[in-house]
Amino acid sequence: MDNASITNVWDRVVGSQPDPGQWLVIVTGLVALLAVLPHGVWRISRNAVTIAHEGGHGLIALVSGRRLDGIRLHSDTSGLTVSRGKPTGIGMILTATAGYTAPPLLGLGGAWLLAANHITALLWVATALLIAMLVMIRNAYGVLTVLIAGAAFVLVSWMTDYQVQAAFAYLVVWFLLLGGLRPVFELQAKRRRGGAPDSDADQLARLTHAPAAMWLLLFHAVALLSLIGGGRWLLGL
Repeated sequence: MDNASITNVWDRVVGSQPDPGQWLVIVTGLVALLAVLPHGVWRISRNAVTIAHEGGHGLIALVSGRRLDGIRLHSDTSGLTVSRGKPTGIGMILTATAGYTAPPLLGLGGAWLLAANHITALLWVATALLIAMLVMIRNAYGVLTVLIAGAAFVLVSWMTDYQVQAAFAYLVVWFLLLGGLRPVFELQAKRRRGGAPDSDADQLARLTHAPAAMWLLLFHAVALLSLIGGGRWLLGL
């Protein structure tokens, strides 16, 4: 690739794209809602939220100085991130907090980029994060899931026109904002039935001696505020 081509690609990534129009924003929001609400669809689409959830654990583990051993994604849409380091302290607390907060916060960051019309930048950043995560996946199903997600971003980025890219980007961001809220309610329901004794909220309760309900409230607040703020950005309100 010559210098001119590199420059053109760089300008495309960092530059802004035209506003796709309010109708596309609304339609993609409705489609994302249909991917979150019906239980049958959610059983499949929840895999994308699990990628963001476990990726959040992994990223914060590294940033906080822990050693990331690997990430596993399972066909029941559960996941596991294993890191090594001090079993208590702020690094472990931040790592445990990052799972349920990662999808809505990623959605909020994506909404900010889309509000600034940086559609291509969002697609490339997402692709880079998926590639980085792929290196740490330690099971076949996880590799397949991340490869499919990464391939979708690459194909849309390189093989489709602007309108398709915009629709895909808005759909992904809406899904992260809406899909980031449902797992918190699911966790709350499981704990009410006496399940999920080793959930992130329960681990945080043991680490901080603060009740798990407080951490659930934090997860709810982050997800809801991200949805409100991100939704306003996407809709231009």
